[in-house]
Amino acid sequence: MKQALILLNMGGPNNVDEVEMFLRNMFADKNILPVNRYLRTLIGNIIVRKRLNEVKENFTEYLGGKSPLPELTDRLIKKLETKLDMPIVAAMRYVPPFATPSLERFQSEGVEELILFPMYPQYSTTTTLSSVEDIEARCAELNYAPKITVIDPYYDDIDYIKNSAAKIMQALGGRASEEYDLLLSAHGLPMSIIKAGDPYEKQIEAN
Repeated sequence: MKQALILLNMGGPNNVDEVEMFLRNMFADKNILPVNRYLRTLIGNIIVRKRLNEVKENFTEYLGGKSPLPELTDRLIKKLETKLDMPIVAAMRYVPPFATPSLERFQSEGVEELILFPMYPQYSTTTTLSSVEDIEARCAELNYAPKITVIDPYYDDIDYIKNSAAKIMQALGGRASEEYDLLLSAHGLPMSIIKAGDPYEKQIEAN
């Protein structure tokens, strides 16, 4: 069976002009704003109008006008290509590269199984589910029916934890623990989503 690997992520704006696209697509996502689409459009427009200039300013000041995510993802793909004998692409949720061009390619090449690798260690309806549903919807639009396999959450995988810890230690450069404060941060979710059964909070706490 011919396979392809797709790395799933929400994406990061490639430039300042894509900031608005990112925000509009994010707030149009039913898994981000779980209300009817008319109300979601209204709320999304209000949020974008209110926050756009501030987000653009912060994006320019703190990230230099470009998200590091696209470059980091490309580097990861190049490393994976040395280990895996299959096509490997990224599919971002809110800014390019979107899924459709790669799916059109895989369909024409006769790829029978798509292995979806969420770049989110913890599962959430707002991230993993949103990205997987996007792939399924784009496949349906193309009348493309490959087998779809989704990699399980890996927040508690010992190799993932060890690698994360090693990266932290490398960044610290051998400094004594008294010389720094280590702050671990995670995205927050509305309590309504957590109360509806989203496992993200518990999985964050677990590792």
